[in-house]
Amino acid sequence: MAQIKITLTKSPIGRIPSQRKTVVALGLGKLNSSVIKEDNAAVRGMITAVSHLVTVEEVK
Repeated sequence: MAQIKITLTKSPIGRIPSQRKTVVALGLGKLNSSVIKEDNAAVRGMITAVSHLVTVEEVK
């Protein structure tokens, strides 16, 4: 299955609590931290919820 790299580019400080919890659930802590996740519907939904805070790249 394909993988995606998710990078936290903006701070979740001042955002609503559900968005802050989503960032933590994705495994992102500090700014510019990155994680590699499997590309599935659950992860895509989480990315959609915080799309204004993260950038997404495909990993080959």
